[in-house]
Amino acid sequence: MAPPPLFLNNTRLTFGTTTLLDGAALTVNPGERLCLVGRNGSGKSTLLKIAAGLVTPDSGERFLQPGTTVRYLPQEPNLSGFASVNAYMEAGLTAGDDDGRTHSLLGALGLTGEEDPAVLSGGEARRAALARVLAASPDILLLDEPTNHLDLPALEWLEGELASMRSALVIISHDRRFLQNLTQATVWLDRGRTRRLEQGFGAFEAWRDEILAQEELERHKLDRKIAMEEHWVRYGVTARRKRNVGRMARLSDLRRDRREQLQVVGQVKFSGQEAVQSGSRMVEAKSISKSYDGRPIVADFSIRILKGDRVGIVGANGAGKTTLLNMLTGQLAPDSGEIKLAGTIALAMLDQRRAVLDDEVTVADVLTGGGDTIEIGGQKRHIVSYLKDFLFLPEQARTPVRILSGGERARLLLAKALASPSNFLVLDEPTNDLDLGTLDLLEEMIADYPGTVIVVSHDRDFLDRVASATLMAEGEGVFREYAGGYTDMVAQRGGGVTKRARDGARQGKAKSQQSSARETRAPKLSFKDKHALETLPKRMVELEKIIATGQGALGDASLYTRDPARYTEISNGLEKARAELASAEERWLELEILREDTAK
Repeated sequence: MAPPPLFLNNTRLTFGTTTLLDGAALTVNPGERLCLVGRNGSGKSTLLKIAAGLVTPDSGERFLQPGTTVRYLPQEPNLSGFASVNAYMEAGLTAGDDDGRTHSLLGALGLTGEEDPAVLSGGEARRAALARVLAASPDILLLDEPTNHLDLPALEWLEGELASMRSALVIISHDRRFLQNLTQATVWLDRGRTRRLEQGFGAFEAWRDEILAQEELERHKLDRKIAMEEHWVRYGVTARRKRNVGRMARLSDLRRDRREQLQVVGQVKFSGQEAVQSGSRMVEAKSISKSYDGRPIVADFSIRILKGDRVGIVGANGAGKTTLLNMLTGQLAPDSGEIKLAGTIALAMLDQRRAVLDDEVTVADVLTGGGDTIEIGGQKRHIVSYLKDFLFLPEQARTPVRILSGGERARLLLAKALASPSNFLVLDEPTNDLDLGTLDLLEEMIADYPGTVIVVSHDRDFLDRVASATLMAEGEGVFREYAGGYTDMVAQRGGGVTKRARDGARQGKAKSQQSSARETRAPKLSFKDKHALETLPKRMVELEKIIATGQGALGDASLYTRDPARYTEISNGLEKARAELASAEERWLELEILREDTAK
């Protein structure tokens, strides 16, 4: 049997006293679609560079079958030294490559090739780099964060392009939906070692949680003491994921309320809601418009945003999302129309430019300006305790910012934004540079935030998890509101951001909102579904009691030495109960959402 075109085996690499890779492996078979996942700083990009032949490990084997072509997309493309994008593209071509495909890809990505690399934005540089690696149609494509700085139309185009290629893919990305749609196998890099799952990313998180839970159980069986802070960082996110059912149920309630508002009053007529108490009304915009050089950026837009709403804004780059955001937050006046902001608004913002952090200031001082405590929600907390909420270790509180990774800097800025007293949180592209664990953290923070949230994002899965309503830039300055997240919006429009709305109507038509609601109405509950909806809550309570009893029994440190058979029996029963509870919670949530949809 022929060896795979590319594989790494027993790869080891140490930086200073830190072991980054400790026996990591990677096998790429012909046409295979892999994702490489792990926490920020775990060594994913380094492993990909070793696979590309750009970094030499301390030890280990790298095999590339002769004649196999490999192309690598770096996380930060460097176009310096090239007179034009065309020159950069030509430098990446080899004998036999199709020059016509190069120009076709550039055009599809919105570039002509005549651009000066020195003045390209981050998104434009990434598009040029993508065109360069795709043009060669290599046997293996190694892609490090290919979705960074891409807007939704470009992202959807890239998905389609990669899906149609015969090349094997190895992808590093924080975009869950992108990975779910493209990958067939998952390689998890954790503590320097790799594990492989022969399923795509959609199955990864449940598989990872099972492994970590089993490790925790094994550690307990062996009666080993582990450092509590390391334990919290590694298992804290997994533990918080158990609260997903309650979080999603609350989000479902918000979406139901938003659908009712839209069906009653549409997006223009507010008379039906005038009874809403002024204290719950955060923003009210009536027929606002904004133009630049005669081009409509926002046209005749109306909306009411209430306390507790989670509003997502999506659309192509340059469609006016930031302009609309600035008007809704009072930072920019409309050319026409009226905006009313609640007098009690206290704004906290995290913008896509990410405020510059002083590299020499310590992590703690970024938040406190000096001192050991910070006031959150009217209560003082020690800075180390607060930083734990954002996955920082205690020793990192006194380290300078320059040591932090990109993801850690993003977490620190998020911690700073949420530390300010506020009731209105504005997040402009908050998911850039965040790893999956930090995305989980951000989603939970938004769910627990007591005020109103507006978020601009290209991350479809993130919007599905947090948004109660989505504003879509339809073109020509028209923004239209849809109840729910990105997937709900796609279902109502009949397609993604590159497709025009199904009914072709302008935003603000109550009739079209009702039509969209009918189009997305779910099938009715069966008798079996109704029975499960009634009985599952009781069973979940029973399982929670079984788990609590089992955990209490295992808390006896002497049980294992006193009665190993009993210990094993309780451990196995506890594992079975946890799995059944997770399955029951997921099924109950699906049925509850279906019940709400059929009731409309």
